[in-house]
Amino acid sequence: MDRDIRLAPHAAAVRTAGARMDAIERVTATAAALQLLGELRGVHGPVMFFQSGGCCDGSAPMCYPAGEFSISDSDVYLGNLDGAPFYIGREQFDYWQHTQLIIDVVPGNGGMFSLENGSGCRFLLRSRLFSDAENAALQGSPARRPNE
Repeated sequence: MDRDIRLAPHAAAVRTAGARMDAIERVTATAAALQLLGELRGVHGPVMFFQSGGCCDGSAPMCYPAGEFSISDSDVYLGNLDGAPFYIGREQFDYWQHTQLIIDVVPGNGGMFSLENGSGCRFLLRSRLFSDAENAALQGSPARRPNE
């Protein structure tokens, strides 16, 4: 997968396809991340993300073939990145709930279990704190499961 990686600034995060413009997104991605996501989807078919909470791959966003990572009832669905569902464990969500997760791409090796491993680049988690107004609005719309 040859690509010209241009690191996007935090402000370059893009909205997921089909999202309402007034919706507050808990997870979003840069153009570079969406480009890599498209390449991975072209090779592996539908994919999904899980925000790792540590251990083997630190706190890297992990990309898996759809259905090959077991989601439990305690995992939280944050939204989707161009059709790829994005989940986080409840304990991690409790820690990150006041931030918007921004998925980016940087040169390097991906997590050993993540699909981008071996591509020469890896997904990276960036974040920004929600404003007081965004936090207040999110209190009325808790994280949800897909199709809710």
